[in-house]
Amino acid sequence: MGMITRVRGRLRSLHTLPKLDEKVRDEKIAETVCLLSVLFLLPYCSRGHAPLLVSLGSWFLTTYSFLVLPILISANYKYPVRWLRHIIRKLPGMAKKYSRPTWNLIRKVYAPIDRCEKSFMKMKNISNLATQLVFFMLCDRVLLCSFGGHHCPQKKVTGLYSLMFYNVIAYCVSYIKELIEKEDWSITVNMTQHSNIKHLAMSATKIVLEWTKAVTFIITVTFMLLVFGLEQGLEHYRPTALYTFVTWTYYMCTEKVFVDLFLPTLLLLKVKSLEALEQFYAPVFLRFYTIGWAVLMAICLMLLGQFHFAFFAFYITVYLKVKDTIFNCLRTLKREQAMLGQFRCATFEEIENCDDVCAVCLCPMERARVTPCQHMFHASCLRECLNNSNNCPICKREYVFVH
Repeated sequence: MGMITRVRGRLRSLHTLPKLDEKVRDEKIAETVCLLSVLFLLPYCSRGHAPLLVSLGSWFLTTYSFLVLPILISANYKYPVRWLRHIIRKLPGMAKKYSRPTWNLIRKVYAPIDRCEKSFMKMKNISNLATQLVFFMLCDRVLLCSFGGHHCPQKKVTGLYSLMFYNVIAYCVSYIKELIEKEDWSITVNMTQHSNIKHLAMSATKIVLEWTKAVTFIITVTFMLLVFGLEQGLEHYRPTALYTFVTWTYYMCTEKVFVDLFLPTLLLLKVKSLEALEQFYAPVFLRFYTIGWAVLMAICLMLLGQFHFAFFAFYITVYLKVKDTIFNCLRTLKREQAMLGQFRCATFEEIENCDDVCAVCLCPMERARVTPCQHMFHASCLRECLNNSNNCPICKREYVFVH
């Protein structure tokens, strides 16, 4: 009420503004604009499950934002408050003066947290399961409890059911993959590599392990059929098509058995622009996809007013993933790109003059890299040669780059 009274007082005094000095008048107008801006932004900050504008509907939020925000921005730009102008002028000097000590203090305080984060990300299975669980809970709140209908606490178990079913499918896929790729079907184990004498204890252990895997696989498939056939305990499990698509693709991009299948798929596509760096691009593509969905879900949850869980989910599913991607996947990819970047790309005329054949693999070339000694190779062939030696495979000269 006090703020509203102040605004009314400012508005009543507007008729006296022409009698004042121009600078004083502009300052009073700026203060009035500042107070009005605060009033117009209050609907975004109302308490409760969701802000006032969100509860009225997405169309109302969009219309209000498009009408009000441009006016507020232009008004504050034309009539900035004096103390705000003073802060803006002083800000560069203050930032330059206090940036280094502040950064050193932050690094010291953040150092133990950074070690904990790195230890957590090194535990791949635990960190991966935690990230999946948090993302599924995020999807429950955004896609089911909010956008999929009104507030439904029963639907919050959908993420747990979905994660369990996806884990079962992943186990079945990994077991079938192991059977397909298995070469040694013998149930016995030799004493040594070149011996024909059988090791009784190890053979018995191998038989038990193989039968355990088979029985577990059969029980798992039977359990899935019974659950979906009888629908026992699934009265609240009603995922939407969008929810299933988002969670399933996210799970496939984070689960090891499906991640391992992505690289052969990418290799089959034979994307020329990747220049045989598919093994380095594959994890980056998967990380960007999962991080993109996590950012979108976290933003939607913040718009719905659930800030605490939104920040927690953003930290787990976005910040830690981005940090791990930058220091691992992207760093490796940048190093490989920098190594190839030393060699320029060959033009179409140069490849034609070279008879379209790589001297290493003797296969036709559509794209090639040129060495300082003017020899051309496939990017993948050149990378393999660089792993063994820094000399040209043809003329045996050491690569010398002139910068």
